[in-house]
Amino acid sequence: MTTDIVSVTRGSSPLVLSMPHPGTGLPAEVAAQLNARGKLVEDTDWHMRRLYGFAERFQPTIVEAQLSRFVIDLNRDPAGVSLYPGQATTELVPTTTFDGAPIWQTPPDEAEIARRREAYFQPYHDALAAEIAHARAQHGFCLLWDCHSIKSVIPRLFPGTLPTLNLGTNSGASAAPAIEAAAAAAMAGSAFSQVVNGRFKGGWITRHYGQPAEHVHALQMEIALSAYLDEEAAPWAFAPAKAASLQSTLSSMIAAALAAATHIERTKP
Repeated sequence: MTTDIVSVTRGSSPLVLSMPHPGTGLPAEVAAQLNARGKLVEDTDWHMRRLYGFAERFQPTIVEAQLSRFVIDLNRDPAGVSLYPGQATTELVPTTTFDGAPIWQTPPDEAEIARRREAYFQPYHDALAAEIAHARAQHGFCLLWDCHSIKSVIPRLFPGTLPTLNLGTNSGASAAPAIEAAAAAAMAGSAFSQVVNGRFKGGWITRHYGQPAEHVHALQMEIALSAYLDEEAAPWAFAPAKAASLQSTLSSMIAAALAAATHIERTKP
């Protein structure tokens, strides 16, 4: 199923890959409100579908956004509440780039934000919730892997250089401890810099859908763009040779998390 808002490719395993930020689409009425900087849609999670091409071996369901996060951010609390109180971030409808540059000629008002929430935010989450429910119905549980990437240096958001791999489970609340531990152990076997529940602990998707008691385990993977692009700038070109090592690590992490989730769920009393 593919629309202008969301694409769903249903697989046969309990793994659901959520990709909320790879889209670059701009509805005409939104594009007309953006300034020149905004129309560059630079804070995109570039090439997510290609990066996760290796995941075909797991037969996952993939839920992929088609629109830019500048239209509305699918990984923010729809109530507009900050996920990181006291820290710089971007809003449900971003007013700036991650670097702090304004992106609108005409900033959207509350009525426009509400319209976008209904028109663009809700369809993605309706699709994602349906696929999570389907996986759980078929297998008894769902492993949700939320796929993200970001520039490795953004002084407004974090000091210095971000670790290449940032695994988040909302400080352990969104997945069973053994699943987090399995993914972290596989990550630790790589040469990449890494952290668990560091600056990026998981956005609204991880926090909202990750309900271990309800048999849904959610992990967010935030990756530095430098790990798989030629450079962290336009034209945002994918670098296959550079990406290969990253893809091997991600494959090991997902395999470990799936194995742990399967064991936990099948041995529950």
